[in-house]
Amino acid sequence: MAVVGDLIRSEVKPGNEAIVEHGLQEILSRVKLEPATTAWFAFRLGLSTFGNFTVFSDEQGRQAHFSDETLARMEKANELLAQQRIMEKVDILAAKLPG
Repeated sequence: MAVVGDLIRSEVKPGNEAIVEHGLQEILSRVKLEPATTAWFAFRLGLSTFGNFTVFSDEQGRQAHFSDETLARMEKANELLAQQRIMEKVDILAAKLPG
């Protein structure tokens, strides 16, 4: 069941778009191993805006997703960003998921 989620958007410095896109694609393999992550989407809005939307079965799953390793990777990625990323917590009101 999908209960909570995170919406993250990032504006990337010019010339770093391919690096960020590749990084988001690589995250998928780690996210697949998280049992409480119900759904995960990486997306691109225009030329330099990227993001991801993650849905969790509970708040504990959300907390587990942001492990020390994940936070360290996010900190390292900050050098690629034109401005601070926007992170928003969301409550899932309704969802249609496979399965």
